[in-house]
Amino acid sequence: MKLLVLTSEPITAGQLRDAVGGGTQPEEVEVMVVAPALQDDALHFWLSDADDAIGRADQVRRKTADQLGEAGVSVSSDTGESDPEQAIEDALMTFRADRIVVFEHAPDERRYREELDPADLQQRFSVPVDRATVT
Repeated sequence: MKLLVLTSEPITAGQLRDAVGGGTQPEEVEVMVVAPALQDDALHFWLSDADDAIGRADQVRRKTADQLGEAGVSVSSDTGESDPEQAIEDALMTFRADRIVVFEHAPDERRYREELDPADLQQRFSVPVDRATVT
C-alpha cells in the first residue's frame, strides 16, 4: 500500500498505524511524508513571511521520516507548499498514493489553512482520505 501522509507535526509509526488501522505491517507500506509550510496565522501568510514555516516543516518531515524509517517503514519525505491541498497535489504528481492520511491539530490549535475536509480531498484527488488528530 502506498500512503501519502500530510502532517504538520512529527508522527510515529504507531500514530500512522492507528490512523490507517492496526492490520497493516510496516514492511507492507510505502510512505511519502509531506509537511506543508503552514503559517501560524493569516497575517504571516499574507505577508509572505515563510522562512519560519518552511524551517518548521523541514524539521517535521525529517523527524517523521526518521521515526518511520526506524520502525521499518519505506519512507520518503518532502516539504510542501503553505496551501495543504497544493502540497498534496504536488506530491501526487510523483507519488501515486493508494490512500491519503491527513494529520491535523485539534480545532482550537490549528494553524492557518490547516483544516481540510476529507470528503472534498477524496473527491478532488480520487483517493480515499483519512484524518487523524496530532498533538
